[in-house]
Amino acid sequence: MITKVSSLTFDETYSKLKGIITNNPNLKVLFELDHQANAANADLTLPPTKIIFFGNPKLGTPLMANGAHTGLDLPQKMLVQEVDGKTTITYNDPAYLKERHNITGQEHILEKVTAALDKISNAATSNL
Repeated sequence: MITKVSSLTFDETYSKLKGIITNNPNLKVLFELDHQANAANADLTLPPTKIIFFGNPKLGTPLMANGAHTGLDLPQKMLVQEVDGKTTITYNDPAYLKERHNITGQEHILEKVTAALDKISNAATSNL
């Protein structure tokens, strides 16, 4: 897993992350889950915690075709949470997907995914 500390608040980080994904024509937000709200619905408490699922079928599909079980870990997802007053973004390292699902011959796609996730998470955690 890769975790980055944000220089922004939880709400700013999540909003920025969602905007980056939404405004990228190659990506699509597929699902959002608010763990804090779900915990509250069960009369439990949890610090601010949301996860956003998103993808690019042109990159994900070849990975799933190569490693049949890769669909367990795709689409991509990023977890935004506030822990001890710090907001972080955490996501799976694409190298983990390669190893876990025995993906071969897709290095160029994994490199693109790695670079994209790094760029997205860096932009979402920066106040620039």
